[in-house]
Amino acid sequence: LIILESIINTNEFFYLMKSKANIILGLLVLLIGTTVSAQSLKVMTYNIRLDIASDGLNDWSHRKDFWIAQMQFYVPDVFGVQEATPNQVTDLTQAFANYVKVGIGRELEGKGEASCVFFKKDRFDLLQSNTFWLSETPNQVSMGWDAACNRVCTYVLLKDKKSKQFLWVFNTHLDHMGQEARTKGIQLISKTIAELNTKNYPVIFMGDFNTTPNESRILELKKVMEDSRELSQEKPFGPEGTFNGFRYDVAVKDRIDYIFLSKNSGLTVQKYAVLTDAKDLRYPSDHFPVYVELVVNKKK
Repeated sequence: LIILESIINTNEFFYLMKSKANIILGLLVLLIGTTVSAQSLKVMTYNIRLDIASDGLNDWSHRKDFWIAQMQFYVPDVFGVQEATPNQVTDLTQAFANYVKVGIGRELEGKGEASCVFFKKDRFDLLQSNTFWLSETPNQVSMGWDAACNRVCTYVLLKDKKSKQFLWVFNTHLDHMGQEARTKGIQLISKTIAELNTKNYPVIFMGDFNTTPNESRILELKKVMEDSRELSQEKPFGPEGTFNGFRYDVAVKDRIDYIFLSKNSGLTVQKYAVLTDAKDLRYPSDHFPVYVELVVNKKK
């Protein structure tokens, strides 16, 4: 009887322990299911300087190889370029065969400078895309307000194949002459973002804005979006300025290239940098690229 009672008590003990273990396991599963998953995302914006013979030793033929090598070293997941002429777009498309290129020239496909978006084809699916003109008639080739030439914005809606998360990316090059064109251009892009982003997905808005940080159009934009430089958890790396004009021996102070993020986007900026790589005392472009490393957070 004593032995039998001992066996019964032992079975009850293991039954109770198993029940408690199942409860604890269930709580852990519930806890893990509500924790935040994080994925890294490397993004870059780069005015690559159009291909023009008058640049002499700074023309595209002299800097193309180094420019491509620089990008292949940093391997951004998503990057936007500005001032890309058709032959430059072809060079980039061939060099970055593992990326999808989206965007057309400001005079239509294969004509004029383009503000293309490139993204890794093995990471993202393309759900939506378009190029529109910064003008009163954005759906047709046109010049807006007091601009000196046609200006465009290219956008994509991406879906991460692994995490199933969504991301809007807008890339533009604002006019270099027209004050009103720059202001209205940002307003048009902001309006387009608001109209498209009805599900409140994270938004990246980047490019060459031809505008310094203290100008009113940037201050207005910061009311609805956030400057990635100001969000960086680590101290920003490199100079503040982004336009070098191919002048290797002059301090770079003019900051006109930006990566903005939508507010409450779930995007955490770990690192922000302005990259000043050079070869033989020459830069690969008259602009420095802006590079950020983000963490994309989303509750499961």
